[in-house]
Amino acid sequence: MLKVENITFSYLKETTISKSSFTLDSGKTLAIIGESGCGKSTILKLIYGLYDLDEGQIFWKNLEVLGPKYHLIPGMEYMKYLAQDFDLMPFITVAENVGKYLSNIYPETKKERITELLEIVEMQEFANVKAKYLSGGQMQRVAIARVLALEPEVLLLDEPFSHIDNFRKNSLRRKLFSYLKQKQITCIVATHDSTDVLSFADEVLVMQQGKIIEQGNPEFIFNNPHSLYVSSLFGDVNEIKIKGKTHFVYPHQLKVVSNSDIKVTVSTSYFRGSHYLIEAIYGEVVLFFKSPIDYPKGEVLFLDVVIKL
Repeated sequence: MLKVENITFSYLKETTISKSSFTLDSGKTLAIIGESGCGKSTILKLIYGLYDLDEGQIFWKNLEVLGPKYHLIPGMEYMKYLAQDFDLMPFITVAENVGKYLSNIYPETKKERITELLEIVEMQEFANVKAKYLSGGQMQRVAIARVLALEPEVLLLDEPFSHIDNFRKNSLRRKLFSYLKQKQITCIVATHDSTDVLSFADEVLVMQQGKIIEQGNPEFIFNNPHSLYVSSLFGDVNEIKIKGKTHFVYPHQLKVVSNSDIKVTVSTSYFRGSHYLIEAIYGEVVLFFKSPIDYPKGEVLFLDVVIKL
């Protein structure tokens, strides 16, 4: 189990992480979400031991994570941390980058392991290409393979799919998180992509201004947001006041009905492939709702909430 106990950290005078605590069971995946600058990346670096804490402690299976004051080379050997800069060696091949930390005693075993990892990240055809010739997304996929090479107990991923094309991202996510589950590798991923959270995380931790404001099951937090900030991290959201009470409602939770208290006027329509996202004016606010059909600008409609409030 990973235990983060009441940690505080500041780069200079201003506090970056404030009195934060959480636990994560072995083999589970935790997603950390929040606005840019909220401390997501810093949390990963502290767990890896790249910095010394101002206060608090971090433990992995009763082993305390310690920073540069205690280790000549920062970082815990049973963890791997994938930063956003990839840190590949540009003048060696993809295969050589992936196998950089693998033993050369059994070359055939090493070769098989590299092939397995390249298949996970769908980079087999680039095995003999030097890293300097890769695109940003390709470099990111190679970097993922490299941190998996020695099968760490804990894997820390900082925006691991940010440079990868959408058409390839979903396949890669499925393969990677399936592999982590199979190997029982504990994973913490800092992300801005709600798909990482809702589809693959066992738990989600929400951060704001260096503080943990919510932690729990992703589905529960998605369906029961406590604030506009939390709900907006999962995509478009409407703040609607009904009978004097404020509710946070996603576009798919509104439907067109023949009559209701929510009377809107269509202003814009966006085609999204499987549906239209309709922007409409409700009093002095803008609402978004999903619709299987398009509506022209200026049409007056009535909406109802399809969930129990």
